[in-house]
Amino acid sequence: MSIIVRDDGFHKDSWEADGGLFIDLEKFGQDVASKAPDKTALDIPNDVSAHSLTGLFNNVAMIRIPFPSFADGRGFSIAKQLRQIGYEGRLRAFGHVIADQYGFARTCGFDEVEISEELAERQPQEQWLARLPKDNLSYQKKLLAEREMRNA
Repeated sequence: MSIIVRDDGFHKDSWEADGGLFIDLEKFGQDVASKAPDKTALDIPNDVSAHSLTGLFNNVAMIRIPFPSFADGRGFSIAKQLRQIGYEGRLRAFGHVIADQYGFARTCGFDEVEISEELAERQPQEQWLARLPKDNLSYQKKLLAEREMRNA
């Protein structure tokens, strides 16, 4: 079972236990998502164009972006692009993300990070929480603040 890292600490991943579904982008179809968009998580490759996903935003509750290596930062770029083009749903990084990258993941737009139990043992919750951005301002909150300033 995976561990989910959020700003309030470690949590067991309950997405599938709660009836949620993870679907690869290549297998994703409107018929699948339209049945339960609040329970559908879209697994995308870390080399996909964020703009190619805009038509799917209303059909998924979560987008999950893989990190095959902690040295592969393409997922951070995709997360930032997704937020910039209007994705407001849950955004999860999974794979080889390390505690030192948590603050950056949050400022790029990720809501949470999915890690293995083994990594959670090597890098306990305290290490992850110590990497929270000092102002604790997520990318979504930054975008909302910028929009409010422009509309004022």
